[in-house]
Amino acid sequence: MVGRLYEWQLPLERRALAAAAELAAVEPGERLLDVATGTGGLPRALAARGARPREAVGLDRSASMLAVAAARLPPDWSLRRGDAKRLPFPDQSFDLVSASYLLHLLGPEDRIQVLTEIARVLRPGGRVVTVTTDSRRPIPRTLLERLPRWSGLRALDPAREFGAAGLRPLRARFVPSGWPSLCVLGERPLNA
Repeated sequence: MVGRLYEWQLPLERRALAAAAELAAVEPGERLLDVATGTGGLPRALAARGARPREAVGLDRSASMLAVAAARLPPDWSLRRGDAKRLPFPDQSFDLVSASYLLHLLGPEDRIQVLTEIARVLRPGGRVVTVTTDSRRPIPRTLLERLPRWSGLRALDPAREFGAAGLRPLRARFVPSGWPSLCVLGERPLNA
């Protein structure tokens, strides 16, 4: 049920997810992990761009979200139930890890833990793409800041926390339409 309800607001995420898919620049030989995949919004945006990694895994803790994702993703994309704070994958397993609309829902310690786990499963030189709600305009930022904490719609630039997790931010792109969102591309440095 939660997965079907979440789908109703997906149009508000589409432009940011398309921007994240563009930043991700998936290559055919890569292994991709989408953390907190939800109903598969980012994998769908990647598939719409023709991105076909060698292996693609969506991970979410919600069975309801994964059920919706399973019905909407290409059959060769695998889905797993799991916790973003304890990724069930070996070190250096993926070339690209994405996390859309997750980090701004977490407190600072949990964000660092999730980003540290993302860095752990990334190979050196691997990329990370995050999408968070954000606003560069004063009026939407004020509105986001006035929403109750439980809404999860808080402005966040996760690039500030990348360093604590062993990641380096590379580029960011603000998307003002739909949910005002910030897409950040980062990497795990080769010497990490």
